[in-house]
Amino acid sequence: MIKFIKANIEPNKKIRLLEIIILVLLCISSVIFYAIGNAKINDNLGKVQYVGSIEMVRDRSLEDYDEDSTVCDVTYTNGDKVLIISYPYEDYINLDKDEITGYEYMNDDGITIIMDHNNATDKEIAATYKQITVNNTMAIFNLANALIILVLAVAIVLFCSKIFTVYEKSWFLSIMVLATIFATLFPEESANGVNGIYIMLLYLLDTFLNILCELLISKQSRYNFLVSILVEITEIVICIVLMYRFATMVTTLLFWLPIDILSFINWSKHKDDQEDELTIVRRLKGYQEVLVILAIIIWTIVVGYFISGLDIKTDFINNRSLEVAIAYIDACASAVGIANGLFIFFRFREQWIAWYICAALEAVINIISGQYVLLILKLGYFTNTTYGYIKWTKYIKSHKESKLTVF
Repeated sequence: MIKFIKANIEPNKKIRLLEIIILVLLCISSVIFYAIGNAKINDNLGKVQYVGSIEMVRDRSLEDYDEDSTVCDVTYTNGDKVLIISYPYEDYINLDKDEITGYEYMNDDGITIIMDHNNATDKEIAATYKQITVNNTMAIFNLANALIILVLAVAIVLFCSKIFTVYEKSWFLSIMVLATIFATLFPEESANGVNGIYIMLLYLLDTFLNILCELLISKQSRYNFLVSILVEITEIVICIVLMYRFATMVTTLLFWLPIDILSFINWSKHKDDQEDELTIVRRLKGYQEVLVILAIIIWTIVVGYFISGLDIKTDFINNRSLEVAIAYIDACASAVGIANGLFIFFRFREQWIAWYICAALEAVINIISGQYVLLILKLGYFTNTTYGYIKWTKYIKSHKESKLTVF
């Protein structure tokens, strides 16, 4: 018997040691990539030579500004050579030419720098070179940020190993590894004056927190609401940075944050009699489901119409038809989200069905908006929602129906 116990303890120690090694390696790798990125950004420009002037053509397809805009970026191209000039709106509306003369410089490493005026100073050329370098090293910084978030995920698995099953650990880490890969392969462009590196970091943090929250909900743990508060704060910041999805932002601020606090209190009052960490869950009745569906339809039509009528411009989405479509999808997602929040508050199993719908709507918005890294989060939603629905259903079937079906 003693030999059997020792045999089981030894593999566990080896697994834990392996997890610690992986955690340390990830930390070291992240630091290395940050160092490489900073070294490239601060690299000496070296000797620069003037090459000559070139004619560049304005790309109007990237422009969609109005009187509410402050700074307007205009892109000029000549083959693979690009020049971006930022104009105040007052100067932008007076632009009447589609061509501009660019002045080409090149350093010893063969890096081309295009300026919009002749006789540019060394300081001006160096500033432009630094911006080019930042854009070229975006993948390095995205990987460094992704590894930091991955460190958090591994740390959760390592220090809370007794809480999660092998499947749950594997699922959690798999989603985060995929997010790391996508963050490197599909970098985000800058938007509204915010560098794409910071936008990607917000996406990765949002993915990590959402996945952890989803996992805790499937385990009927009331502590999911503490993580959910961080989720809401992160998503509000994303909406502000990108200047879009205002229905979701308002819903998050006025509904989700308060409901998370109230839900934590409510779940704490309904602990399972046998397992203190579990919360008693239940199911909806048929007529309640019908009422919820009708409310969602009405909300989508009214709020979608209101949001689509707002004259809000953003350089994140430059297509009016897409803006209107996203407004209605966003309204529907916010309505389903509210229903989902109430289902979670009252501990109803149907919240998993709402998660399915939310994930599908969110995936459509992410594809339209080019937010491919967030599709990994939706993959996590779909897989864990199935897992959570099965777990909650088994729990409900194993307990007395009279105790679970309330009003």
